[in-house]
Amino acid sequence: MTEQSSTDSAMRTITLASRGSQLAQIQTNIVLAELEAAFPSTSSGGHKFTTSFMSTAGDKNQSQALYLLGGKALWTKELEVALKEGDVDMLVHSLKDVPTTLPDGCLLGAILKREDPVDSLVVKKGKSWKTLEDLPDGSVVGTSSVRRVAQLRRKFPKLQFLDVRGNLNTRMAKLDAEDGPYAALILAKAGMVRVGFGDRLTSDILPPTLYHAVSQGALGVEIRSDDAEALRLCAALTHWETEWRCLAERACLRVLEGGCSVPVGVFSELSAPAGEQKGVLKLTGCVTAIDGQTHVEHAVEESVASREEAEALGAKLAKILIETGAKEILDEINIDREKRIGEAKTADEAAKIESAMAAPAAST
Repeated sequence: MTEQSSTDSAMRTITLASRGSQLAQIQTNIVLAELEAAFPSTSSGGHKFTTSFMSTAGDKNQSQALYLLGGKALWTKELEVALKEGDVDMLVHSLKDVPTTLPDGCLLGAILKREDPVDSLVVKKGKSWKTLEDLPDGSVVGTSSVRRVAQLRRKFPKLQFLDVRGNLNTRMAKLDAEDGPYAALILAKAGMVRVGFGDRLTSDILPPTLYHAVSQGALGVEIRSDDAEALRLCAALTHWETEWRCLAERACLRVLEGGCSVPVGVFSELSAPAGEQKGVLKLTGCVTAIDGQTHVEHAVEESVASREEAEALGAKLAKILIETGAKEILDEINIDREKRIGEAKTADEAAKIESAMAAPAAST
């Protein structure tokens, strides 16, 4: 797609797209409101902003564990096809769901100011527990994240962890069901707050007990790389402190070759002098075996004065983690995943054969 001329861009309608879940629509409307505030339309012209929502592969498959489904493209691929074909102009993502390497022709145009990135405990309605330490031995904790399970198994070996899928409303209903198995769920605090469930948050689970996902709590806007006008609009949305922190975290994950189902946790802090776009960036990262038995953790801290320097710090941390044991953990995880995928396919094929054999013969 060619760049828009200044005349065309003045009358252009910009379509923002995302997944169709309640949370995704709320997040898209947050970006929409910021764009409309920064670029108000007037009687003499200006931009018009609209939205479009669609379902992705990750939304359609709500039964299989994320660990077996693959990487982050589950949440973005269909959206990126629409973007590249020019059907939409901006994609609004939970940045933690965005692959660290984007398809050719796409780029990350904006990263908005981050909500609190921590994970939080949410207990079954009517129960008095406040923390993971309060849960009785054998309690079932629901989460779809192997990162959370891997880290928490280290410190809470007497708890059970069970996969839970679905949008936030669905997961909360599963939690509160009287006959449901879950004593509690672990969810991203930012998403709960955005959908209005903040009153259900029981307690935050902070590092070093639990390191959050890369870019958790931040919204990202993906655009076509040749769309100069969209890039200009995105500049008004970007919060540079969040951008630098998230780019450092994403660079760490990129070098580790991690994805949605890899137990990589991070925590970042940026101390910047008032009025200056530079500061000291501290980044902590960890990689944990699925059984929680092996854990590699390290922190780096340097002065940074550009997004490139922030990314370099993230890459540096990843290399240190790899050299101190992360590679072996990730290799074992990949072997385990391939084994489980093969077992799932075999079980599915066996079920289909059994169903066919049980079906009545067709009449002749």
